Amino acid sequence: MSRILISFNAVFRFLLACFAGVVLVMAAFYLYLQPGLPGVEQLRDIRLQTPLRVYSQDNQLIAEFGEMRRTPLALSQVPERQVQAFLAAEDSRFASHHGVDIRGLARAVVELASTGSIQSGGSTITMQVAKNFFLTRDRTFLRKFNEILLALQIEREISKDEILELYFNKIYLGNRAYGLSSAASVYYGSSPDDLTLAQMAMIAGLPKAPSAYNPLANPSRALARRNWILGRMLDLEYINADEYREALAEPVTARYHGPEVELEAPYVAEMAREEVFRRVGANAYTDGYQVTVTVDSKRQKAANKALRNGLEAYDRRHGYRGPLEEWDLDDYADIESLQSRLGGISTIAGLVPGVIITLEEDHAIAVTRLFGEVRVPFESMRWARTYRNENSMGPVPESPSDVVSPGHVVRLRIPVQPVVKEADSQPVMMEAQLLQLPDIQGSLVSLDPHTGAVQALVGGYSFASSNFNRATQASRQTGSAFKPLLFLAALEQGKTAASLVNDAPIVFEDDELESAWRPQNVSGRFGGPTTLREALYQSRNLVAVRLLREVGINYTLNYVGQLGLDRSTLPRDLSLSLGSGPMTPMELTRAYAIIANGGYAVEPYLIERIQGPDEEPLFVAPETVLCNACLDDEKELLEHIMPLDSRDLKPRRVMPRVADERSVYILHSMLQDVITRGTGRRAQALGRDDLAGKTGTTNDQRDTWFAGFNGSIASSAWVGFDQPRTLGRREFGGVTALPIWQQYMGEALAGTESSLMPQPPGIVTLRIDPESGKRVSSGTRNARFELFRSDNAPEEPAENEGRQDSQDQDDGMHPQQLF
Repeated sequence: MSRILISFNAVFRFLLACFAGVVLVMAAFYLYLQPGLPGVEQLRDIRLQTPLRVYSQDNQLIAEFGEMRRTPLALSQVPERQVQAFLAAEDSRFASHHGVDIRGLARAVVELASTGSIQSGGSTITMQVAKNFFLTRDRTFLRKFNEILLALQIEREISKDEILELYFNKIYLGNRAYGLSSAASVYYGSSPDDLTLAQMAMIAGLPKAPSAYNPLANPSRALARRNWILGRMLDLEYINADEYREALAEPVTARYHGPEVELEAPYVAEMAREEVFRRVGANAYTDGYQVTVTVDSKRQKAANKALRNGLEAYDRRHGYRGPLEEWDLDDYADIESLQSRLGGISTIAGLVPGVIITLEEDHAIAVTRLFGEVRVPFESMRWARTYRNENSMGPVPESPSDVVSPGHVVRLRIPVQPVVKEADSQPVMMEAQLLQLPDIQGSLVSLDPHTGAVQALVGGYSFASSNFNRATQASRQTGSAFKPLLFLAALEQGKTAASLVNDAPIVFEDDELESAWRPQNVSGRFGGPTTLREALYQSRNLVAVRLLREVGINYTLNYVGQLGLDRSTLPRDLSLSLGSGPMTPMELTRAYAIIANGGYAVEPYLIERIQGPDEEPLFVAPETVLCNACLDDEKELLEHIMPLDSRDLKPRRVMPRVADERSVYILHSMLQDVITRGTGRRAQALGRDDLAGKTGTTNDQRDTWFAGFNGSIASSAWVGFDQPRTLGRREFGGVTALPIWQQYMGEALAGTESSLMPQPPGIVTLRIDPESGKRVSSGTRNARFELFRSDNAPEEPAENEGRQDSQDQDDGMHPQQLF
């Protein structure tokens, strides 16, 4: 035998032994790893991580919570060109292999042998599905072998179409985008079927390196990757030469599109998030829960606008606190360098940062990051007198230089549309208004009084600057806004709207106080004997104090508890009459909702429905039933438990009557007088006859309120500082909070009919003497009509005994009408 043949046999035996060794090693690996591999059938039951989404009652997206943005797609919803782009980029032999591409693996083995690590991977789409669903992202040989085994197993048990669908929904494509649909939304603000060929190729280039080939972070590398994929598509005859050239010429159009929030309601969203997390834990952010809240988008937008306008108006009344920062413009070579630094200052509540670069006689020029140079007219600066304290400001500015200087960093509000010239209709420099972030804070809460459903809620000027929800978390003194509860208790006890209480000085000695307590009316004047109606609409403090003493502190507190309100934080002394006890805006609005609905209990709720990942309802808000005289067996029947899941949920919730409807009706009339004759007169500008409410102002004007309602909605507005201090000696509830309430109610009730509480049985209208509060006969001068409960009406005057005055009956006349 020749030496050549001997050598050949030796080499052949050696290679055969090596091959056998490799097979044995691989077999050993397989026998070792196979028992630990997950079952492929799990892929059919897999739940893709999808964020929690919160929607308004009319299905507008409010917020999205979760690290992974994902909207699952069926393969039939993926355009053919998009499929081809991914195949060209990731796995051109996908249709012919059985889960593993030998050439790709050979390339990975060479890289491992030469560099000690795997650089390009050699993974097929099937292997990527195996990795993404079941394995870690470690780049090790053991993980790679597991990946190969799983890929082979996947290909045997599910179809190619199923593999592609899993891939398109699971793959990470950068910027929190998981899956094709999410990537199309994040980078182009559209759905996959609206993308151009160039955009499809750009997205297909992301799986290889979502950061390195990201069109937002590295547009030049992303462009090169896109163009390579387009070339591959041409080579594979997925596209023709004309399509290739057209796509190649398209510039990079990607930009970041955050979650497409349609309704700004971040405080509402946070409340919903907390509730879902309480129910299901951390899975809330990954399992695709959808929450529908009771908030109406129209009313929420009105609330946002009204609160911001009101707080900004207060802020302007008290002057300009100066620039955010002062920069030396000589340190910046050009506008781009200024814009770069401005990028570090966030936009809050639509107020963008800008730096003043030029002053003219009637305007200033500022640079902003997004809008370039803008013009700031002096007219928008006239409010900016120098702030000294809550009661004092500097002189009125006479030119822009009295307010700002070059290098001042300020906040600006810029209109949506630029100013245009009439001659050529070409856009010119945009105009901006000088503003500042208010130090003052506030809240607005609006409820449906018949169900307790939250219609709108704003917990502060800006959630971005403070996520403290003042609507539900800030317990503040209510001032005179508490008085309607005291007056309702008095009416229930037997007082009438015509009962007289002396409006005169009063002094209380208290051993625990260093000095005597001398409550006063805001005006400093005294009215003598005053009817309860007049005392309420004129907000007479001394009458309220005496009334509480007559009614009794314990009786009043027990009555507040009977209404379903928390009495534990209320003081057990006469200061209760002036609203010294703290309440949150939600609690106060709830109290006024009880009055608005005629005296039924109210339990506010926000969440209408929670839909689980299987699209089955996890929770559905129970129907609210107002029960006029619930017997125990009726209530038990109405509260019958309906199990929607493992948690027992009530399909109905019973709201029993907690106040006499006749007393509530009389109080309605008294609170309407606050609008027509009292401290809420400015609300008459809405031109409605169905509004009622009450202002509230605490000592030193630290907290200011307006709470009110009509028959269909109850709302409150609160204004104050987070760390309580005076708002200023001229700032009362009717000045700060009422304009917010008025603007909101005007928009919330636009186009709706008047909604008044129907007059219940047992109400009579009688003539009284406003000086004495006693009933008088027809023909008495200066008499006026007043409402009474029929079982508590004053006796007829002695001269009319035995004669029934036909006009002193339920004639539907307003109690304030003079005879």
